[in-house]
Amino acid sequence: MSLQARLESLKSRHASLDHQIVLEDQRPKPDNGALTKLKLEKLRLKEEMDRLRTPAN
Repeated sequence: MSLQARLESLKSRHASLDHQIVLEDQRPKPDNGALTKLKLEKLRLKEEMDRLRTPAN
């Protein structure tokens, strides 16, 4: 998989997680455990995307 394809895949998954977070947060009684897991995974993806975009020293 090329770098660009990997970034696109990560961006798509990141957007999907964002959508899931919004839906869970809008529920009458959001599951805080689920929200935490979703947010941590979203952050992990963001960090991976940042690493891939930053050239190695």
